[in-house]
Amino acid sequence: MRVTELADQEAKRHGFTRRRFFQTASGMAASFLAMNQVFGSLFTVSCAEVQTPELARARAVALRNQFIFDCHTHHLHEPLSQGLFDIFLGLRRHAREAGWNPAIPDRPGKHADLLYENYVKEMFLDSDTKVALISSAPADDQDSYFLTNAQMEDDRRRINTTAGSRRLFSHGIIEPGRPGSLDDIDRQLSTTKPDSWKGYTIGDPTAPMRIGRISSFAWRMDDEHVAYPTFEKIARSTGSKIVCIHKGLFPLSAERRFPNLRAYSDVSDVGKAARDWPQLSFIIYHAGYRHVGGDLADATTELETTGRLSWVSDLADIPAKYGVTNVYADIGMSFAEVIVANPRLAAAMMGILIRGLGAEHVVWGTDALWTGSPQWQIEGLRRLEIPEDMQRRFGYAPLGPADGSVKNAIFGLNSARLYGYQPHAERSTPDHLDLVKAEYERNGAAPSNLRYGLISKPV
Repeated sequence: MRVTELADQEAKRHGFTRRRFFQTASGMAASFLAMNQVFGSLFTVSCAEVQTPELARARAVALRNQFIFDCHTHHLHEPLSQGLFDIFLGLRRHAREAGWNPAIPDRPGKHADLLYENYVKEMFLDSDTKVALISSAPADDQDSYFLTNAQMEDDRRRINTTAGSRRLFSHGIIEPGRPGSLDDIDRQLSTTKPDSWKGYTIGDPTAPMRIGRISSFAWRMDDEHVAYPTFEKIARSTGSKIVCIHKGLFPLSAERRFPNLRAYSDVSDVGKAARDWPQLSFIIYHAGYRHVGGDLADATTELETTGRLSWVSDLADIPAKYGVTNVYADIGMSFAEVIVANPRLAAAMMGILIRGLGAEHVVWGTDALWTGSPQWQIEGLRRLEIPEDMQRRFGYAPLGPADGSVKNAIFGLNSARLYGYQPHAERSTPDHLDLVKAEYERNGAAPSNLRYGLISKPV
């Protein structure tokens, strides 16, 4: 692998182990330089950054205060069944065994990788994230929620109390069609007071993996009998009017196994709901991107032959087709999937979303910890530029500098506007988490910079 060869060469020259080199800014730069060598010039990176740690470090320091609001994060809690831990810890093992990334170390994942303590470390100490939103997912068996609504609220309280400022926002789970779901919204409004709502139109997302069938509580956003009572409850309430909906991540292999789930996974129900509920802001998670995992070649072929990406292009068409301005795209795990597996797809995804929705309607989310450390994704977007040949062919606008207006909007300012956060006022002085991070770095920071999942095979 080019990145390993490059890292071994530079680590030896600087007297580092390979692992230590990858923990540095030069090591991060080396990863993107290697991808440029494979895919062409997509990332703004220089050989000098790789060869001169001081130069790479200076760039990292110059960007460290960039406002980044990660609106899509996860962790698990200890009492969950081993089966749920296995699903997420198995991401890297599955990628290795499927031949997508045989070089992933044969190290079994640990429970601790996905627990609260590592979440705080990866999110607030080892990345440039300033504000995050903790999320969860429903389950047919409500004991199998990744986190309960109360646990998300407890995370928010713990982190914000420790920091002395607002650093964590939290979701409240909605389950349209489930008996008692409307009463549950009332309970949340009076107790946990979520900052936004989270729904999965596929119902329990782990049901196909855990029990081999689709959830009992799948629903569509445009179902006036099932979904609309929930939207009405939220619209009439004094609480948040932001509704985040999981979409996409439904490859062809999944459709062959669960064909009835397709209608709940795509974005064909978004436009009507957005038009009928202008009071609500709908954030579509993962930007509806379909082709995860082994579907990478299908996505590449689709883009090259049609100029479209399922179902990202469909999502981007909604404002013009339905005359709405209340649809947003979170890039979530979709960006994490493609930025290292085929960064031309990442460039296309960003170009499609910005062209259709507008840069002010695209928000930053990493799906960490499922995807590993958030910092490599941050660096991915900071360095990514849409190649000129793609700009000319598909009509994409350039993304611009790491801290330019487009990337600043996506990284944090769009979410700040949605959630009523004022970065200049609320980040004007260091809080306790800032002081803890500074001390951690003085004592020798040890970031993992790990990515769980796909990378491109060597060629």
